This record gives sequence, structure tokens and C-alpha cells, in this order.
Amino acid sequence: MMRKLCLLVCLIAVSAPFALAQDQEKKPAEVQTTTAPVAIPADVASRDAIMAATYDVISGAAGKKRDWNRFLSLFAPGARLAAVDKNHEGQLVVHVFTPEEYVKLADPYFAKEGFFERESSRTLESWANIEQVFSTYESRHAAEDAKPFARGINSFQLFNDGKRWWVVTIYWQEESADTPLPKKYLGKKH
Repeated sequence: MMRKLCLLVCLIAVSAPFALAQDQEKKPAEVQTTTAPVAIPADVASRDAIMAATYDVISGAAGKKRDWNRFLSLFAPGARLAAVDKNHEGQLVVHVFTPEEYVKLADPYFAKEGFFERESSRTLESWANIEQVFSTYESRHAAEDAKPFARGINSFQLFNDGKRWWVVTIYWQEESADTPLPKKYLGKKH
């Protein structure tokens, strides 16, 4: 009897992690949220304001401390940022992170490098309280640089809850020789 009980305990101990993993796969993933800092009302009063605030807060000279509380205040709970890039094997991959993870990744870079990003063109789709904005961007190391070192598209998903605007997602890809920006995303000012 004791031997059967030990065998049963061992069987349960070994199979429990597998049962738990299968049970977790059946449940939808829960998005962890944190309380965002309070936004500056002018930053979230309109679509144009939240777009301008997003570009403004990440731009600055090398070593200029960014206002990360302002940055975080623009995002809805559970918001995500995603960047399309090529891995070491040259395959396209997407890197997804929270606004807080973006801060941890970007802060050391901005401490060493000047980074000024501005919107050069915008294409907008709207319905009800949601908006999809294709925002063509230009990145420079200094604000006065004549030519950008990078261009691409930031795909913003925005939400208006009736009180303010929120960034739900920013999903971007940099232009490359293989993927030049189409003319329809160049030069259409908002």
C-alpha cells in the first residue's frame, strides 16, 4: 500500500507541471498593467497632440534625459510597441515590448546618441473611437541634420475614450533597400 501511495505521489508530482501548462494554454493571456503617470492634458487632447507628444518626448540631444513619465502617460494600459527587424540570419522578425521595456532599452542609447524623430507624412483611417495612423518618420542624430539617417513608418493605433486619446500600439519598420517607402506615404501632410 505504501509503495502504491509513493508511486501515486511521484506520478502527480511529475505530471502536475504538464497539467498546469495545458490548463494555462486554454486561458487567454492576461495583460499585466501598471498605473500610468497622469498625462499632461494638452498632450492627450487630440490625435495631433498625442502624435506630437510621442515624437517630442523621445527626441533630444545625446545625454538629454527624456521625460519617461510623460512618455508612459501617453499609453493605454496593456499597450505594446513592436519593431520589425532582421535577425542575424537575415530573417524578418518582430520584437514586441511594453512601454516600460522600451524605456529600459532606449534610455542607454539616448544617453550616448542624439536622436530626433519627426513625422513627415500621415495617412489616417478612423471609425468610431479607434484610429489607425500610418506616420512616416525621419530620424536624425541632430535636429539640424539636413538628411535623416533613417526613415520608415510608425503604425499607431489610437483610442479615444471620450475623455482623452491613448496610444494602444506603435508598430514600426525602418525603410531599407529591399523595402523603400512607397510614394503614397511620402509628402502627404496632415
